[in-house]
Amino acid sequence: MTTTVDYADVADLAGRDLGYTDWIEVTQDRVNLFADATDDHQWIHVDPERAADGPFGAPIAHGFLSLSLTVKFWSELFDVTGVSTRVNYGLDKVRFVSPVKVGARIRGGAVIAEVTEVRGGYQFAVDQTIEIEGADKPAVVARGLYRFYA
Repeated sequence: MTTTVDYADVADLAGRDLGYTDWIEVTQDRVNLFADATDDHQWIHVDPERAADGPFGAPIAHGFLSLSLTVKFWSELFDVTGVSTRVNYGLDKVRFVSPVKVGARIRGGAVIAEVTEVRGGYQFAVDQTIEIEGADKPAVVARGLYRFYA
């Protein structure tokens, strides 16, 4: 469920837990498309037969594919009205905690850690987690930085 707030009300959002998105399946097609886009065709990602005998017992998503989905999940969890521009400003910290096997389902969660006024807008530091359905540990934990300008 998306939390939508007006730009005039964003300054006091630090600490807001936005919950979790719906689950999505990480398919081999998605992994292959990412491999094509990044020219990273390592066999642990794109060769299911060889990967079945590899260290993870199946092909796995690229860590950066999993990380890139934080933007999708963030957009599903949070929106600000009354802004002219939204910017993915970067990351402060990223950890790839557990591999995501092809066929696994993942979802994103987010907590707004900090809201800081910047020239012309606000910057959000957001603690994001990508969970793997049924797993004890998350796939990714990251602090994303996002800016909203009026």
